[in-house]
Amino acid sequence: MTVREVIEKIKEGSGVKIPDGQTCDILTAGNPDMDVVKIGTTFMATVDVIREAAAQGINFIITHEPTWFNGSDKTGWVEEDPVYLEKKKLMEEYGMAVWRYHDHMHMGHEDQIYTGFEEEFGWKEYRVPVADTKKYGENKPEAEQFWTRFGGIYKIPQTTLRGLAQFFKERAHMEVVQIVGNPDMTAEKVSVLVGGGSLGLGREEAPMVQMFREDIDVVICGDITEWTLSAYVRDAAMMGMNKGMLVLGHERSEEWGMKYLTKWTESVTGGIPTVFLDAGEPFTYL
Repeated sequence: MTVREVIEKIKEGSGVKIPDGQTCDILTAGNPDMDVVKIGTTFMATVDVIREAAAQGINFIITHEPTWFNGSDKTGWVEEDPVYLEKKKLMEEYGMAVWRYHDHMHMGHEDQIYTGFEEEFGWKEYRVPVADTKKYGENKPEAEQFWTRFGGIYKIPQTTLRGLAQFFKERAHMEVVQIVGNPDMTAEKVSVLVGGGSLGLGREEAPMVQMFREDIDVVICGDITEWTLSAYVRDAAMMGMNKGMLVLGHERSEEWGMKYLTKWTESVTGGIPTVFLDAGEPFTYL
C-alpha cells in the first residue's frame, strides 16, 4: 500500500470528509507513491522522532501537529533557514514521508485524541454528558452554545487538586504540573480541554462558560492564555470558590491519542505494522 492509499484509508475510516483546501491534514514530506513498510504515530515529527523512526524501520510518520513550525505547514517563509533545510535533508536521507492527521482525527465519528486520553488514564467510565444547550435557550450567545460541543466532562472519584496533579505527574511522566487554585480543594467534577481546547478554539470565553454552566471543580488544560481561563480560575479561588486548574500542556494532553491510534491504524490499513513514537514534553525544567 502506498502513502497515498494509506492516507485515503485513514480519512475514510475517520468517518468525515473534509475538502483538501479546507484542512491542514496534508503530506508535509516524502513521496505519496512510496510503498509503506512501517508506520509511526506521534504528536509531532521532531528531529528525534524522525531519527527514532528510521532506527525502527519506519518510513511513514503520522503526526498530529505541524512539521514546519506553523499551523498550515507553509514553508515559503523558511526555505532559506538552516533549521528547515537540515530537517528536510534528514527526512530525504531516510526516505521518510510525513502526513498530518489533525482535523479528521478531531472531527470524525469520534474525537480520537479524547479516546486515547480516556484509554491512557482509565477515565472512559467517568465521562458524563454535557447539559442540553436548549436548557438555556436557543437565543443565548454563541459561546454558551459552543461549549457543549468541545472537550470532555468527567465525574471522577473525589480527590484534591494536589492529588490530581500527582496522578498526572506519575501517569503522564511529567516533572512539573502547573496548577491554579488551592491545592487542597476538592476535585470531583472535572473538565478536560486538551491541546488548544482550553483556549476556546476561537471563542476564548467558552471554557469559562463551561465551568460556570457545568459547575466544574477543576479544568485540565492543554494550552493557556494567562489573562483568560487561568485568570478566571485564579480570581475564583481568591474569593474562596471551589475552582482549580491543572495544566498538562499541548503535547502531554494530546500525545495519548496518537498512542491509541496505532491499533486503529493497523485495522484500517489491513495490518501494516504501526508503532507509537512519543514526542515527549517539549520543555526541560531547571
